Amino acid sequence: MSKQALSIGIIIGNRDFFPDSLVEKARTEIIEVFSKLKLKPILLETTDTKLGGVETYKDSQKCAELFKKHSEELAGILVLLPNFGDERGVADTLKLANLNVPVLIQAYPDELSKMNVVNRRDSWCGKISVCNNLYQYGIKYTLTSQHVSHPSDPIFQKDLKDFLAVCRVVKGLKNIRIGAIGARPGAFNTVRYSEKILQRNGITVVTADLSEILGKANKLTKDDASVKQHLEKINAYASKGKTPNDAMIQIAKLDVVLNDYVDEYQLDATAIQCWTSLQQNFGCNVCTSMSIMSENMLPSACEVDVTGTLSMYAMQLASGSPSALVDWNNNYANDPEKCVLFHCGNWAKSFLPDVEISNAPILGTSVGVENTYGALDGRTPAMPLTYGRISTDDPKGIIKAYIGEGELTDDPLKTFGNRAVAKIGNLQGLMNHVCRNGFEHHVVMNASKTGAILEEALGNYMGWDIYNHKG
Repeated sequence: MSKQALSIGIIIGNRDFFPDSLVEKARTEIIEVFSKLKLKPILLETTDTKLGGVETYKDSQKCAELFKKHSEELAGILVLLPNFGDERGVADTLKLANLNVPVLIQAYPDELSKMNVVNRRDSWCGKISVCNNLYQYGIKYTLTSQHVSHPSDPIFQKDLKDFLAVCRVVKGLKNIRIGAIGARPGAFNTVRYSEKILQRNGITVVTADLSEILGKANKLTKDDASVKQHLEKINAYASKGKTPNDAMIQIAKLDVVLNDYVDEYQLDATAIQCWTSLQQNFGCNVCTSMSIMSENMLPSACEVDVTGTLSMYAMQLASGSPSALVDWNNNYANDPEKCVLFHCGNWAKSFLPDVEISNAPILGTSVGVENTYGALDGRTPAMPLTYGRISTDDPKGIIKAYIGEGELTDDPLKTFGNRAVAKIGNLQGLMNHVCRNGFEHHVVMNASKTGAILEEALGNYMGWDIYNHKG
């Protein structure tokens, strides 16, 4: 979903007394833009309606029927206004199609040297009228960063790319299937969540008992072809460091069963019980398998943090790159705008150029370090940062989230596990918001700048309560 090509429906608004040439040219121009961006346009042919535009109610019916035929593939709708357009035609098309997908409203700019009857567009005004009608109809829509912009303008093309990311997030979240493997660790009330609130928003949670996973893994042996295959995959993914061979076998056996479970139930993401049942009952950490899944765009969160892995998936859809679940863990010396992000060792390899399979020293103090191999060790270098967290607020019966942007830095940091230093404007204000609103100690990071995309997708289209932190 995060990488595949998207199909976008196009409504070309028209008003009859404006020049036909404007509509004809707009159709050619937007098809060229879509070709450049490798997008599939779904739009009326010039023989279906006058110039392939939408003006009358019959035009709306034809366009809506076309969209409904492609409903399975359509991720969003672009409204193109080469002239004032007919606001009712646009609104009726969207109402009749009833696709409930994101809608981007574009309007062409006029040229001062071409304000005569033959060339005048009035799209600036028409866009306001279209938005007014969509607001009346209760249809949600997205605006371009400038009120009017030409399809060939880099500003519009960036808007279109951002809109595509919004479409990916909305489409992906409405169909996601998350595997919750094992029970929430008893000491982690912070990762509680509401399955019912999630389901009402199209998010399905598929549960599995950890004992069933471990039982299947225990039946495998080092001589099984599947175990050998997964062991090769793991060795190719990261250096084994000082990890004993027996521990590598355990990690591979667990990896086989987890991958089979994901395939069997067609899961998009997982949240796995780790602390401390896996170490005590199976003798290894699951971090390496989780890292591989996250790197392969199947995000995986520990401690059965279902809304944590949901946050990972949303950010992955927005950026097209892997996400990582982290702890807001430590202050960074006396710098009020920096902090340390940390976890035992399950971050995607994209964040860990020096990754090595190791153990988990903190967890090892209670279960024995020899039972914690499988945790990854590695430092995240400087890169862009989008962070955030989706959570169910059960007392209010809502889904809420906070998001923001910052930077990951190369500041010195001598410690173990997966670690990074983040610089975030007004970090103290952000921590105040996190604590005041009962958010979890887990947050998600992504190497991108996608805060505005997530705010539009989660807030405008999903209807969730969003706080976008501005430093």
